[in-house]
Amino acid sequence: MAEDRRLVWDLPLRVFHWLFATSIFASWATAKAGFDWMQWHFYLGYWIIGLLVFRIIWGFFGPRHARFGSFVRKPSAIWLYMKNMFARTGVQSIGHNPVGGLMVILMIVLVAVQASTGLFTTDDVVWAGPYNPAVSKSTASWLSTVHNVNFNFILGAIGLHLAAIAFYGFVKKQNLVLPMLTGHKPAALIPAHEAISSSELLKAMIVSAISSGFVYWLVTHAPPSADSLY
Repeated sequence: MAEDRRLVWDLPLRVFHWLFATSIFASWATAKAGFDWMQWHFYLGYWIIGLLVFRIIWGFFGPRHARFGSFVRKPSAIWLYMKNMFARTGVQSIGHNPVGGLMVILMIVLVAVQASTGLFTTDDVVWAGPYNPAVSKSTASWLSTVHNVNFNFILGAIGLHLAAIAFYGFVKKQNLVLPMLTGHKPAALIPAHEAISSSELLKAMIVSAISSGFVYWLVTHAPPSADSLY
């Protein structure tokens, strides 16, 4: 029943979360699939940049639990939480707990590095990022190395994330997946003043338009390749 649960995670945030996860997997798959899929790999890169821009803006202007200010904690608060994290009992966090909030920031940074370096990469054979002509060959090679190595860190972060979900589910008996699907948590755990009243969909549409506009501007203002000058 509706009165037994309260809204914590807004719909735009939930859609972002699952699109973000799916897009990272699709990027990996298209990178491994070979030359025929590289154009889709680049498209996914642009898409992910748009998702990142959306999440960063939403982190300042979205509903309370989507905002960075609600879950980015001081190191002392993170350490205090970590000292008690492995206790079987404990008060459930309403939004992201301090360590979960740290993981959000880490994933944003890692994927931002991945997407931005991808703009400059080249395989020295067929494919090159749209901004590859803007840097020297040595710089492009270095950025390509960062792009390849950084994905290992992303995989590590994903592994930690999945391990944390399993730990909270099996040890602490806290289901972190279901609320990210439905947006709701039990009313018994969420004070009325901590719940959000709506998903602010109109605001999300505006932020989506801004994010899409930025990606369009980014791609259309890429420098021309050497081949296109002739």
